[in-house]
Amino acid sequence: MGGRNSSWFFLSVLFLSFFLSNCLSIGSGTLSVGEYISGDETIVSEGDGKFELGFFTSGNNSNNYYIGIWFKKISEKTIVWVANRDKPISDKNSSQLKLLEDGNLVIIESSKTIIWSTNSTSTSLNSTEVALLDSGNLVLRNVSNSSVLIWESFDYPTNTWLSGGKLGWNKLTNKSQSLISWKNSEDPAPGLFSLELDPAGSLECFIMWNRSVKYWSSGTWNGHIFSLVPEMRNSSMYNFTYSYVSNQKENYFTYYFRNSSLISRLVIDVGGQIKELTWLDGFGWYSFWAKPIQNCEVFALCGAFASCNQQTSTFCRCLPGFSPRYATDYLNLSDWSGGCVRNTPLQCVNNGSVKGEKDKLLELSNMRLPINPQSLAVGSSQACELACLNDCFCNAYVYNGSCSVWEGDLLNLKQLSAGETGGRDLYLKLAASELKNSTSGSNKKGSATGAIVGAVSGVVSLLGLLVVLIWTRNSVKSSKAIEGYLVPISYRDLKIATKNFSEKLGGGGFGSVYKGILPDSTVVAVKKLEGLSQGEKQFRTEVSTIGMIQHINLVRLRGFCSEGTKRLLVYDFIPKGSLNSLLFHENMNSKVLDWKTRFHIALGTARGLAYLHEKCRECIIHCDIKPENILLDAEFCPRVADFGLAKLVGRDFSRVLTSIRGTIGYLAPEWISGVAITAKADVYSYGMMLFELISGRRNSDHFDGMKVGFFPILAVSKINEEGEILGLLDYRLEGNADLAELDRACKVASWCIQDNEVHRPSMGLVVQILEGIVEVSTPPVPRTLQSLVENDEHSLLH
Repeated sequence: MGGRNSSWFFLSVLFLSFFLSNCLSIGSGTLSVGEYISGDETIVSEGDGKFELGFFTSGNNSNNYYIGIWFKKISEKTIVWVANRDKPISDKNSSQLKLLEDGNLVIIESSKTIIWSTNSTSTSLNSTEVALLDSGNLVLRNVSNSSVLIWESFDYPTNTWLSGGKLGWNKLTNKSQSLISWKNSEDPAPGLFSLELDPAGSLECFIMWNRSVKYWSSGTWNGHIFSLVPEMRNSSMYNFTYSYVSNQKENYFTYYFRNSSLISRLVIDVGGQIKELTWLDGFGWYSFWAKPIQNCEVFALCGAFASCNQQTSTFCRCLPGFSPRYATDYLNLSDWSGGCVRNTPLQCVNNGSVKGEKDKLLELSNMRLPINPQSLAVGSSQACELACLNDCFCNAYVYNGSCSVWEGDLLNLKQLSAGETGGRDLYLKLAASELKNSTSGSNKKGSATGAIVGAVSGVVSLLGLLVVLIWTRNSVKSSKAIEGYLVPISYRDLKIATKNFSEKLGGGGFGSVYKGILPDSTVVAVKKLEGLSQGEKQFRTEVSTIGMIQHINLVRLRGFCSEGTKRLLVYDFIPKGSLNSLLFHENMNSKVLDWKTRFHIALGTARGLAYLHEKCRECIIHCDIKPENILLDAEFCPRVADFGLAKLVGRDFSRVLTSIRGTIGYLAPEWISGVAITAKADVYSYGMMLFELISGRRNSDHFDGMKVGFFPILAVSKINEEGEILGLLDYRLEGNADLAELDRACKVASWCIQDNEVHRPSMGLVVQILEGIVEVSTPPVPRTLQSLVENDEHSLLH
């Protein structure tokens, strides 16, 4: 019996030894000649095991498998390199990634066909090995001298640029080392967008559409950053080092992390933006910066017969009368390249009529026009319209003193917002049946009669607009108007409205605010600005832009005054005043804000800031978030005040900040160090303010001149050490709060005040966390703040 067991053990060991000589077990960092991986087997990178290589499938398409590299130590499987991105295999278990005797690494599918190869040239047989390095670089190297690399994946990036990777031009092969986006969120096949180094040697990078259209430039390299990517200055602060290499073989840019604990990558995504992303536990991938800043600046992002709208979360939408060519890709996979197609074919036969049904035109207002217009020599709008209607190939026209028509696909359309300039009214040709349910105000009939009716309607509308303007002018005694809804008001009229600025509502670094009543009995708040140096034209332009921004959580700007050195802004009057006055009052008889109201204020304020940072044409950084600048209407709906004043005054607050009592406590560390400010400065200030909403008192309280505590550090420590957050709540609420909401608020506030702005969430993410859409992990204690209060021996809590 014992001999039989010994024989069985010997055969098992022999079989296992034979198997391991041909097939790599999971976890090994290298492959020798003849070894392979198959199925679920993987290679883990040498060193700390940061990366892993193996077969993977993406999304719901479980029938397509690829060889790829991904981050091993994070919860979300993130692919950084793909070998066979355009040649998937159907069965991973019968396929192999194998190192051949000639030194080539290949993928062999079940039919024993090689579908991918490194195509390298080795000096001798059996002299190479495969290694996955801890940088994420897959290499073929010499067995006897591991520093000699025969082939490396860093020379062939896919959509991701890792630390130590290359973006450049190989002079020997005349091939670009470029990033190419995935086709969609589930298909790693090469997509439409690429990031490339200028082969002409200009030290400039371009993002290309379809390898042909340059729609973004990095600007030139100055030895430290690209001129049009100022965010790289901040990147260098946070352990990123960029460099340019030029030799006989190649020119390329590369970058390195000085902090090996960070997990980061630069990627060109399926939406045509390049993004610098850092992994934050509890948050996921956080975008440090993106270029172009706005999605709708990506060329032809939405495909043919679709428009991009920056004000909507989906960005891309088919034009009226059109539907996605590939609905699943368009709606679910962020692949808009297929564009849209007509729901109903045009009826342009027999001189434009079939059974009496003529094609018609739909007016699309304030559009960025599509590319490749054709000019027609006609002298009127009516003639331009008829020319398009009578041309079966014409899909749209514009008349602006001259006639432009479009044949073929309409590409690069964008729906402009009220504050954006350069828009035109585009007339889209549709089948008559598509317009049967349209209102007369939304379409233009394809006939001379229809044009006349439209002209008459336009005259009536113009007269109505003039009446409104005259009424508005008389009501405020103004002499002229500017673009948008803002009204210029004379300084004399504002003196009368405010009774010579006698009733002061408040003040701050940007100036003082006074209550006023306009001639039409509208109650307003008038702010006298200080420290402005802009000229008249610049001031009017910037005020007009800010005046176009409207959101339920932003105070509405109604008018302005610009006379000589006098600069005033006229806002809606918000009846309940500032959060500061309601939160920190000392009157024991005053009503204490309950938790429901406080959480409502926190969420509304976050939404307003998210709109300023992420939904406007240009990111607007408030730069002075504090309870004094959060106003509450009759329903306690928060309104962020003074937004856009940083844009007007400029962001050098060295003079005004010293005069703002209490503001210093809301300043992010980067303010003090003097580096460039990003929207993350607002996030920091918001986090400080959120702690005050929770506790009902200033973060740093004083008693008889003695500091007795610093609530944010106490709060973060309590979250980390004890997990008991009810003790952080304002004692006046007597524990009456939604514990889940309180927990989210405490944690997100703690993340907002992190020293490194990379670790702070965006305001959009803050909104999602507060709404309970995104889970949030326990935050670390900010070291800078901790060092400031490490000697405190007292607590803020009762």
